[in-house]
Amino acid sequence: MNDKTIVTHNGNFHADDVFSIAALKLIFPSIKLIRTRDAELIARADIVVDVGGEYDPDSDRFDHHQRGGAGERENGIPYSSFGLIWQKYGAEICGGDQDLANGVDSGLVSNIDAIDCGHVEGVIKGITLSQTIGMFNPTWQEDTHFDAAFDEAVEFAARVLTRFIAAASGGINAKAVVAKAIENAEDPRVIVLEQYTPWKKTVFNLSEEALYVIYPSQTGEWRIQTVPLELGSFEDRKPLPEAWAGLSGDELQEVSGIDDAMFCHNGLFIAGAVSLASTIKMASIAVEE
Repeated sequence: MNDKTIVTHNGNFHADDVFSIAALKLIFPSIKLIRTRDAELIARADIVVDVGGEYDPDSDRFDHHQRGGAGERENGIPYSSFGLIWQKYGAEICGGDQDLANGVDSGLVSNIDAIDCGHVEGVIKGITLSQTIGMFNPTWQEDTHFDAAFDEAVEFAARVLTRFIAAASGGINAKAVVAKAIENAEDPRVIVLEQYTPWKKTVFNLSEEALYVIYPSQTGEWRIQTVPLELGSFEDRKPLPEAWAGLSGDELQEVSGIDDAMFCHNGLFIAGAVSLASTIKMASIAVEE
C-alpha cells in the first residue's frame, strides 16, 4: 500500500525528520503527511516519525526521544529517527543491496544521527548538512509557514539522498573494477584502467606495490597519475621524473622521447599522452627513474 499516512512533529524541524520523510517518500510516493503532536492523529497514523515517544519498527513507530533513547550503533553513535527508519527500509530504498545501504548509513545517515543526538565526536567541522537543513526553517523576519518550509526541505533532502545513494553505489562498483585491474596488471607497479574509475582508495588498500595508475581522460587521451603515500596526502609513493616537471608539447616530447606526450604537471603527480601505448611507456620510464 503506497497511500500511507505519515505523522511527524510540527513546528521547527531538523535534518533527521526531514531526511526521514524524504527517505520514506522514495518507497511510498503517495503519502499523506501530517505534522502534529496530537496524540489521536499519531495513534491513527501508519508511520510515525520523530514524535510519539515510541520505537517499534514492526508497527512503524520511529521516535528516539523517549527515556533511554532507541539504541546505538556499534561505534557508539545513537540512532535518531532517520537511522531507525534506515535500519528497516534502507536496503529496500537501495534496491535490496544491504552493502550499499550500510555504506549510506556510515557516510550520511550516521552523521545526521550523531548531530541530532549531540554525539558530535568525529563529526566534520564547518557547515554541516544538518545545519543546511536547519536553515530551511523560517526566520523570525519571514512569514513562511513551517509546513511549507518543511516540504521545501524534504525536496532538497530527497535530492541529496538519491545522489548520495548513487555515489555510494558507484564507489562499490568501482572497487570491483579496480580490484580486477590490480589482479590483471602485467606490472604490479602500474595499474591500467580501461575506463576512468575512482581508484585511489582501492589501490591504496589493495596494493602496496602500485606506483602509477593509467586511465583514459574524458577527451579521449590517456593519463598517468601517481599513487599517494596516504589517502589525501600530497606526497606520492614515487613522483614522475623531475626532468618532466611543468613541460608540455614539444618540450616534453624532446625530454621524454615520447612523440605524443602532452603534458606533465609541475607537481609531478599527473601527466598525459595521446595514446595508451605512449602513456604506458611514460610509466615504464618513471618506474626505472
